[in-house]
Amino acid sequence: MLTELETQVILALQRDLAITPRPFQELAEVLGKSEEEVLAAIRSLKEKGYIRRFGATLRHQLSGFAANALVVWVVPEAELSRLGRKLASKRAVTHCYARKPAPDWPYNLYTMIHGKSLKEIKATAADMAREIGIRDYAILFSEAELKKTTMRYFREKSHQK
Repeated sequence: MLTELETQVILALQRDLAITPRPFQELAEVLGKSEEEVLAAIRSLKEKGYIRRFGATLRHQLSGFAANALVVWVVPEAELSRLGRKLASKRAVTHCYARKPAPDWPYNLYTMIHGKSLKEIKATAADMAREIGIRDYAILFSEAELKKTTMRYFREKSHQK
């Protein structure tokens, strides 16, 4: 069960943190709490398993990584875990998922690759394929980013009269 403060902290953490030396201090001020109270609530949420990690979202286009693609693989079921971990360890891979194949879609491992160009992505995928010994893969290049948001687990309460 979440405390009221923990719920408020989750709500606040769903938004972007300020880029400051003490972002949790600013968050605490917004919540009307001390920085230590907020940090204690975050530790509690971590201990309870509600928070696994904090991450940053890099706007890859602004940082020179203009291309990305979903590379889908047909991997033998017995090798799925091992090869998935191997591909997930690659620097160019930002997401790696195993999924059940569909009747007309045999792919069961999905990797998102970012690079500076389409040529670089193709070369990276080919290198990865050689390394893991899988030849059955496809590269699905992104054409346009239509939506990219952070997951919202709680909604702000409206203050209606």
